[in-house]
Amino acid sequence: MKIDIRMNLKARRVEIKTRSDTPDVSNLQKCADFVHAFMLGFDVVDAVALLRMDELYAESFEIKDVKTLRGEHLSRAIGRLSGKGGRTKFAIENATRTRIVIADTKIHILGSFANIKVARDSLCSLILGSPAAKVYSKLRAVTARLAERF
Repeated sequence: MKIDIRMNLKARRVEIKTRSDTPDVSNLQKCADFVHAFMLGFDVVDAVALLRMDELYAESFEIKDVKTLRGEHLSRAIGRLSGKGGRTKFAIENATRTRIVIADTKIHILGSFANIKVARDSLCSLILGSPAAKVYSKLRAVTARLAERF
């Protein structure tokens, strides 16, 4: 990308700036998105995809944005999102071609705009209490429709 990047330890900031040989000024925004995605908890390989593809975005929301939950109800909702051994989360990721990071009560999704919407709808229905099997069947129908469109 031909961008200068450094970690300022005193200010605890990542500083990014263009160089004289930077081919495009938009590389600065791409690099900022890369650092942001990495700091949210996405793998480096997934964050690098932001540099290579133009149509990828990262979106974040909290569980309490969907429904106000406290105590064990919140823990159960997080458990429904991840599933046994992360199975539910991986199923949603693979069906929607997105990447999902569940960090405590925050959820971060990386993918294209339409795929993020499908993944977010699936996650929201899990938060609201839908069983995983029902979400899987809805995902199958929606992904079949998306596949027909392309």
